[in-house]
Amino acid sequence: MNTTPFYFKTEFNLVYLLGIKAKNPKELLEGIKIVPESSIYYHTHRFLHQHHYLSPEPPNDFAYWLKNILNLSELGEKIAAVDIVKFKKIEDIRNEFIKILEDYISKGKYIPEAPEGEEFYFKSCTTFVLSTPYVAHNLSEFIEIIDKISINSLYFHIFEAPLRLNKNENDFSEWLRGIGEIELAEKLSNLDPYTITLEGLRKKIKKILSEKICQI
Repeated sequence: MNTTPFYFKTEFNLVYLLGIKAKNPKELLEGIKIVPESSIYYHTHRFLHQHHYLSPEPPNDFAYWLKNILNLSELGEKIAAVDIVKFKKIEDIRNEFIKILEDYISKGKYIPEAPEGEEFYFKSCTTFVLSTPYVAHNLSEFIEIIDKISINSLYFHIFEAPLRLNKNENDFSEWLRGIGEIELAEKLSNLDPYTITLEGLRKKIKKILSEKICQI
């Protein structure tokens, strides 16, 4: 059994323009094909981070642009309907978008162009990971610290670690599994963090772990 303490980390992101833009679905498709994975991640996950208090179901930048700028509601809905939670790799999300856009374009459907100034500008972000003063040596300390860490820290361990660092599960579940708390690890892995705000997620995690302590 692993007895390694859990070291809480946090992050901040440097967002920048890639110098690639699209004025219609064809150019959006070409952009999605060539931008780095960090760009796909940014445009599908940024609302989770920036609007964690406002909406538990974040919009998708690609879908938003197609629906609200190009007025392609049907295509936008298909892009928005991509269930990013089921994908374990950014590349798989990219390929799903490519498939949808190629299908639309191959059918010779209407291809509008965005008004000047309303083009889709591809962005990316560099994530800087920092240590925090918080370290949990056991489950009780972990529960106490969950209330103290920042939203950035929670976001990093739940979203960034499994998807961008190619881990099989979030950091919390991985640590719990390592200390022999298999049932708790499974419960946290089965949470759908995409359908709840980050503050709501914090409460759910604390509730699940606290119930375990009460049983001891």
